[in-house]
Amino acid sequence: MESVDVFDVPGKGRGLRTTKEVWAGDVLFAEPSFAAVVFDSMAEHVCHSCFRRQPKLHRCGQCKFAQYCNRTCQRQAWEEHKLECAAIKAYGKVPNENIRLAARILWRVDKEGGIVSDTQLISIDDLENHVSDMLPEDLKDLKMDVLHFLDYWPRYSKPHKVEDVSHVLGLINCNGFSMSDHRGLNAVGVGLFPNLCLINHDCWPNCTVILNNGNQTAVNTLFHTQRRIELRALGKISTGEELTVAYVDFLNVSSERQRQLKQQYFFDCTCKHCTEHIKDDLMMAAKEVDDNKPSEEEVKEVTEYSLKMLEKMEKARVEGDYHEVVKISRECLEKQEKVLADTHLYMLRVLSTASEVLSYLQFIDEAATYSRRMVEGYMKLYHPNNAALGMATMRAGVTHWQAGFIEVGHSMICKAYAIIMITHGPTHPITQDLEAMRRQTEMELRMFQQNEYVYHSMREAALKNQPMSMRPEPVEEGIKNLFRRK
Repeated sequence: MESVDVFDVPGKGRGLRTTKEVWAGDVLFAEPSFAAVVFDSMAEHVCHSCFRRQPKLHRCGQCKFAQYCNRTCQRQAWEEHKLECAAIKAYGKVPNENIRLAARILWRVDKEGGIVSDTQLISIDDLENHVSDMLPEDLKDLKMDVLHFLDYWPRYSKPHKVEDVSHVLGLINCNGFSMSDHRGLNAVGVGLFPNLCLINHDCWPNCTVILNNGNQTAVNTLFHTQRRIELRALGKISTGEELTVAYVDFLNVSSERQRQLKQQYFFDCTCKHCTEHIKDDLMMAAKEVDDNKPSEEEVKEVTEYSLKMLEKMEKARVEGDYHEVVKISRECLEKQEKVLADTHLYMLRVLSTASEVLSYLQFIDEAATYSRRMVEGYMKLYHPNNAALGMATMRAGVTHWQAGFIEVGHSMICKAYAIIMITHGPTHPITQDLEAMRRQTEMELRMFQQNEYVYHSMREAALKNQPMSMRPEPVEEGIKNLFRRK
């Protein structure tokens, strides 16, 4: 691998550094998954080969579990699925995603070894599993998975010791990477990427990782692109500088990020943003008007109230009671706006959920207002090239476009396009969608600037000729954590 090498980082262990100067958007390396599986909850909705969401999938005739877009995807996946297929038939049921992934990893290790290519920098055997650092309840779950794995593992496959199975399950627990669907919007599976496991965390990283599911449309499977991650630079990185990514979303105060990292990844984060509590004050800021601030009691009261309302909103969202979500969010924002700053975490979370649900319910104007306020807050907190910021800006731009605010909509779509070009690259489906939207809104903006009346008349006529279409149901926002949460 030309662009990176492994080195010892004081206080962190192994890490990766760049061997040459790189710039924003440069790909430092791409890595196919060592093994990957779809989540249990997505098994009937996503192709088990290309991870695409499809309305109609073709079930494997043998195990009746695996599902594929077509015969092409089925042939492509057969090498990875054939042992699993026989094991599921013999076991009589489908094990959970962790056990399925562990089995795929061990089958590949048995066949090809712990290193399967010249570009793989570390063996599966040498990766850290952190089993000894697990909490008692997590260790209990892991032991149960080991027992179920041994029941599932076929008698004709190479036998493995309990320690070997525990090692692989431990790897999945702390290094399983969330795999998105082909559009990159929702997590649908989990995979293991050995080289990615070597990259250390920083809350304000210099790189980002995206999943590129590649080209799955070719009829001949020889021309299929493997599921792979790409490590992309967020800005200029000098030769010899350590490469870092964010394991968790930045949009939390430093103490909460440190808690999450300790619990999931078993280390204490000492990055600059955590040790110096950078931007914590903005995330918990009170509203200030003409040097007048609300009292500490008011801030505490509204903060506690916001937490309770966020829990109620999430419960209503999960139950599909979206009108209740809107009602709660309006009441909550009415109290928050008098006391909390526009960068306060709890206000941003309410705005995010409310804008998504309002868009789904076709209250587009109100959704546009909330989404714009959300993006304005995000821009003061996130890294300027953060993928989550780019995705949020894209959604806000589309909402304004749908509401008829073409000037703001086009501006936001252009800003999102600039970010996503760096984080995802020009060939990613999201970037291509944004490019099409950018051209369309640019054309509509020119029409609007020439004659506003004609533009709005044509827009209304177009809307009348189209049936009202509902948006996809709002789900938990994006994929903000690098590795899968437990």
